[in-house]
Amino acid sequence: MDAKTDYQDFPVFKGLQRPLEMMGLQGRYIYWAAATAGGAVCGFIIGYLVAGFLVGLGILTAALGVGGVMIFVKQRKGLHSKAVDKGIFIFARSRNIL
Repeated sequence: MDAKTDYQDFPVFKGLQRPLEMMGLQGRYIYWAAATAGGAVCGFIIGYLVAGFLVGLGILTAALGVGGVMIFVKQRKGLHSKAVDKGIFIFARSRNIL
């Protein structure tokens, strides 16, 4: 064979440079949803063992409800946390660049 070997070309997909999305959840909120579901199931199991089915079901419902609302509220604000300054700002002086 020659020193130069011909290789077959394959198209390379480099992604769309967009965050991962699954069922309306984006990026890190997918992991938050998985943690919420796991925590709710663990809470149900512990509540069921300690106090009974209805208490476990109440813990499950509360954990899923609160976790779901928090995820969607935070996701609506944006994927990356942003600092929001509140108040009145007075611009008193600027540098003259001449």
